[in-house]
This record gives sequence, C-alpha cells and structure tokens, in this order.
Amino acid sequence: MLQPAYQADVVVVGAGIAGLSAAQRLTRAGVSTAVLEAAPCPGGRMSTEKVDGFRLDRIGQLLSTAYPELGLTPGLDGLALRRFDPGVLLHSDGRRLRVGAPLHRGSARGALHAVRAFASAPRPQQSGKPVGTAVDQARLGAALARLASTPVERLLARQELPAGQALAARGLPSRTVDGFLRPLLAALLCDPDLTTSSRCADLALRSFAAGRLCVPEGGAEVLPELLARGLPPGTVHTGVQVTSVSTTSVTTAEHGEFRCRAVLVATDARTAAELLPGLRVPDFHPVTVVHHTTDVPPATGALLLLDADRGGPVAHTAVISDVDPTRAPQGRALISSAVLGTPAPDIDTAVRMQLSRLYGTSTARWETLAVHHTPEAVPAMRPPHDLRRPVRLLAGLYVCGDHRDTSTVQGALHSGRRAATAILRDLGADRPLRTAEPVPQAA
Repeated sequence: MLQPAYQADVVVVGAGIAGLSAAQRLTRAGVSTAVLEAAPCPGGRMSTEKVDGFRLDRIGQLLSTAYPELGLTPGLDGLALRRFDPGVLLHSDGRRLRVGAPLHRGSARGALHAVRAFASAPRPQQSGKPVGTAVDQARLGAALARLASTPVERLLARQELPAGQALAARGLPSRTVDGFLRPLLAALLCDPDLTTSSRCADLALRSFAAGRLCVPEGGAEVLPELLARGLPPGTVHTGVQVTSVSTTSVTTAEHGEFRCRAVLVATDARTAAELLPGLRVPDFHPVTVVHHTTDVPPATGALLLLDADRGGPVAHTAVISDVDPTRAPQGRALISSAVLGTPAPDIDTAVRMQLSRLYGTSTARWETLAVHHTPEAVPAMRPPHDLRRPVRLLAGLYVCGDHRDTSTVQGALHSGRRAATAILRDLGADRPLRTAEPVPQAA
C-alpha cells in the first residue's frame, strides 16, 4: 500500500511558547512542522496590549536570569532581559526595605548578600520584622545559599509538602515566612497562601537566589514573537480552530484536515483536556493586572515592590517603565500592579488606595490604562504535583505546556523541549540539536 500524503511530519496545536519552542527544535532537526493557532496571533497567555505607545502585559509573569531554558531554547538568542535592579523593595510596617540582588548567578555568597542588604536597612525596633533577629536572618541566608547551589534533581527528591508547611518545618520562623518569603513567592508563583508544592517553591526560590528577577524587553509577547519569527515561513497558521486530533491527523473547523505523522497538543490545560479526554484539568490562580500612568513617577527606581502587610489587593507592583523604558512613551511612567485571586468590582479604587500607601504619593491624578483579568492565568501546583507529567501519550500523540511541568515560563519551555525530544525519538530523528547562545542581558 502507498503511504498517505503527509502535509507535515508534525502538527503542533497551539502557538504558545511551549508549542513554538517545540516547533523550533523539530524544524532544526529537519522535521517539517505546522503550527495551528486559533487566535489571530501567536503567544497564548504571553500577550501584550499596545495602547497609545504603552506596552501592557496581560499577566505579567516574572522571569529569572537563572532560568536555564531561556539560554537553551533555539530562537531566543535575540531576547533581551530587563532586570529589577538591585532587586526587591519590601513594604512592611510603614517602611520600605530594600533587598539587594545576588552578586552573580549561582553564587551562594550572592544569596547571602541579598539578606544582609535587607538586614542592614532600617527596620522597626520593636517587631524586628520582616526577617526577624540576626539569627533568623542568618538562617534565611543559609537556606537561600543552599538552594542556589543544590542540583535540581536533589530538590525534586525532597519530601513534598505544601510550601508553607515545608518552610516552617525547616526552622524558619513565621515572621520570616510571612514577612519575606510569602510575598516573594506570591510574586513568583501567584500563590499567596503557600499551597504550592514545596518542590515547586524550592525551584522558584532557587532561581531567585541564583539569578536576577527580570522581564522581557518590549513586553511578554516578545518571547513568542522571537520563537515564531525563527521558524520557516509558512510554519505558523493563525485563526485555525482545531476540533479533534488523532495520531495521524488534525481536524479543523473551517480549514479542513491536516495529515501528519505525529500531533503535539500545546494548548492551555483546559483546551488540551477537551482535545485529549482523560487529561486532568488543574485548578488555576486568577490574576488581574492593573496598569496606570502618570507624568510624575514614584521615586522607587527599577525595583519590584512587595506588600508584606497584605494591606490591600495588590501583591506586587513596579514602575515597570523604569525597568524597561520601551514600555512607555517618553515623559510618561507606567506602573503595573498584580492582584491575585478574584478581584472586587471596584478594583481600581482599592488598588489606587493601596498604591498610594506603598509608593508614598497621591494616585488621584493617575490615569488607568487597562485592567486585565485572567481567570485561569496560572495552573496551580498543589501537592502531590508531578513536575514531569508525561508528554508522550502514545506513539504519534503528545502534549506539552506549563501544566505538564511547572507553571512558569521555564516550565513551559522545558515541557516543549521534552515533547520535541520524545517526538524525534519516535520518528527516528533524534540527532543532537543545536544549542542556542546564552541570552544577552540588557542593562
């Protein structure tokens, strides 16, 4: 019998960063690939709205320069990262305390430096908040130093507990957890209640201790744009709604059938479960990002401001135009604030009141540019959480995304790499792939 006429070796359903990164690896290995995306443009949840010269991220996930996949993923060699410099500004008991950034990647000394810089800042004499006594600070510094130098596989072998319980079991006092680690992990994982798997929390803290918090220059959409731009012309097809998949074909609503040798479902978790019945749909952390602008920016600089007091809906905020000047027109400041959970109807009023306290300035004349609410922004990673969920369902049918790994940019990219490796192995094309150059760091 004649072999069927394939339109592509592999069809990737979904043009988020997981699917695009897998497509990059497949095409560079000589495997013809078609990427089908229902939306008008690639990117998935990593999208950026453009309003009057502003670039407004819809979710605003934070990255770390210590994410390995940013330097290993083909196509991201043109990515520039803008760092929060020197790091984090913590609002506690009416005072703003600066947490210094690590001295250099992978440095235990750098992790200790972060805590010492914090400890040297003025703090209320009565409470000793937010990291407690000198002994408490030393414990926190030692814990961050160990995380920065511990191999990932050793972290994944630790006993798994909810993050809050695990941190308390390690001898860290509640004032250190609530005053510093809780607001930090809320910013990194969108989970202020610390219900996340302790293994996932350890990976997030390891990236914080070993690298620098950052955002992509130009907005979150730059990552998928770079990945899509690096693919052969005609690889990505937008506006294509996939209705069903099999091991050898993909059926679409209005564009007919795509025949192939393998299918990779790289959509969000809910859509993946609709196409692949039997997949578990996780819970999600809702995220709302509120964007304001003013011509008189708060004098915080390129810092990420965390509210240790939890005195309002905002978990973290930043004058993001100080971090990345490309996100606002000249003469205007862009302040982006993240609200976790389901927002109240009058969210902008509550956010303005809290930002006035956090930044120490009136927000009455600030202009609201956008309020972006994403109910299923970040997949929850409560224990037990398998950080390496299978990407190969059977020969010819695969799935990837942050819901198969960790719900971070690192997790999405790593899941795409695992899926591409499995496909190449099954197709007999698993020759070594070219490694991308390290990611350049913008000042």
